[in-house]
Amino acid sequence: MVRVPFRAAADRVRRRLGRIARPSSRSRTAARTPAAAPGDLAAAGRGPGRHPYLRALGMLAVVVLGAWLGLLAVGSIRTPVGPMDTTMTLRPSLTGGSKINVSPLGALELDSHVAPLRLDVDVDRLDPERSQALFDQPERFSNLQDEVTRDVAAGTRELAVRSCVAVVSGAAALGLVVYRRPRRALAAGGLALTLLAASGVSAYATWNPKSVLEPKFSGLLSSAPSLVGDARSIVTEFDIYQQELARLVTNVTKLYDATSTLPVYQPDPGTIRVLHVSDIHLNPAAWHIIASLVEQYEIDVIIDSGDTMDHGSAAENGFLDPIRDLGAPYVWVRGNHDSRVTQEYLEKFRDVRVLDDGAAVNVGGLRIAGTGDASFTPDRTGPGSNKEAARLEGMRLATALRDQERAGTPADIAVAHDPNTARETDGTVPLVLSGHYHRRINEQLKLGTRLKVEGSTGGGGLRAVQNEKPEKVHASVLYMDRSTRRLQAWDEITLGGLGLTTAEVSRHLPEENLKKDAPGSPTPSPSSPSSSASPAPSSGRSSGRPTPAP
Repeated sequence: MVRVPFRAAADRVRRRLGRIARPSSRSRTAARTPAAAPGDLAAAGRGPGRHPYLRALGMLAVVVLGAWLGLLAVGSIRTPVGPMDTTMTLRPSLTGGSKINVSPLGALELDSHVAPLRLDVDVDRLDPERSQALFDQPERFSNLQDEVTRDVAAGTRELAVRSCVAVVSGAAALGLVVYRRPRRALAAGGLALTLLAASGVSAYATWNPKSVLEPKFSGLLSSAPSLVGDARSIVTEFDIYQQELARLVTNVTKLYDATSTLPVYQPDPGTIRVLHVSDIHLNPAAWHIIASLVEQYEIDVIIDSGDTMDHGSAAENGFLDPIRDLGAPYVWVRGNHDSRVTQEYLEKFRDVRVLDDGAAVNVGGLRIAGTGDASFTPDRTGPGSNKEAARLEGMRLATALRDQERAGTPADIAVAHDPNTARETDGTVPLVLSGHYHRRINEQLKLGTRLKVEGSTGGGGLRAVQNEKPEKVHASVLYMDRSTRRLQAWDEITLGGLGLTTAEVSRHLPEENLKKDAPGSPTPSPSSPSSSASPAPSSGRSSGRPTPAP
């Protein structure tokens, strides 16, 4: 009884496809069936051989559909390519070509061949052990290209075998369901194998090895030429780029390892923990770093002082999606590399508070006000920020802060991307945060406001690999008293940039706390640090000069 519905459904599919695939057999079916419908009797009267092209078309439809279902079911393989784990798949396509998906950066499409099949390669993850092996044996960098070529060739061979089995099995199985004749099913499987072989021959005959010179980028990779240079220079100087790429891969893996083992601090119910980040510049490793800090420090609120993006284009917006999973409210102001498009995209996130034009929000037990940057620099080749415009924006922010104080809702923290904007708030708020300079500054302003400028949490972004020396990764944890909502202490977290695996944590107390030796100094204390991180807790006296990064 269980198989009756399935058998009935299979019969319906078989009859519908059979009307096209084998019209000549309808007369025999009608002769065997006493209660045949009038339409079937009319069809039977047409006689065999009237429409042979319909039978061929029906067989072709069965073969193509069965082969496609077979590819969907078992036509993909997981294979290592260098230090990466990838998934290779053949997909039906009208134009052919190859598509390489590199999450979360986007995709790279190559006009590599002309055939009714497209090769999809999904880069799933970096394997830490293989990356470590590359790092421990630098001499392997020179053979990385050959190793990747061997891996791709081996994967392609395995994919070809798997695809043959998939298309033959899929076409034969569907042919058996439709025709219910083993001979027809075998014919369908053979035709599927013939079509796959013809597609392979077409791909081989039209193979274009120079397609790498004219790739089509999508997603964040649309800015790839500006990140790593013109594609032709990559090909002509591949020995240099392969080493840089391999080093980038291994160093990002090292960075992940370092940030996952930072020292853990015990929770304190009397402290509000604020994580200050800035200038991520499209570095996807930053989200892993921030998530690790949020979890280990039990962060109450994250404040981002801008330049999260690099060009502010709509194609970059997908880079912001991991913010949803960080586990803490996210307060953000626009930097000079962030556009209005970026701001509008973030405003749709449930746990994100976008501040602009002096607006203030209550989040995490604090009242925070801020404004977006006065200028927008879509790339780093344009002119620098306008200092006067930044100061005017700061004056507007200061006016908004005074209005809020007169209304009985004073802000505890102000946020602006440019320090020139932040300095104009002196005397209107106890603490102002900014970024922009890619280096730390801790300064007590003349009227009592403390200015804290954070370095780059993205280590300068994806372009850092071009620098002669790697830029370090900076973030800070601010400890705010829950009752007074004043800064009690802060930890400066510094991670080694690309190629470096150090992790340092230094503790600092405000100068006024040191003078009166108040018991309000931070109660959280570090537990035993992991061996891979190098914490250096210390209490440093703040001054009006920039605090050098540890």
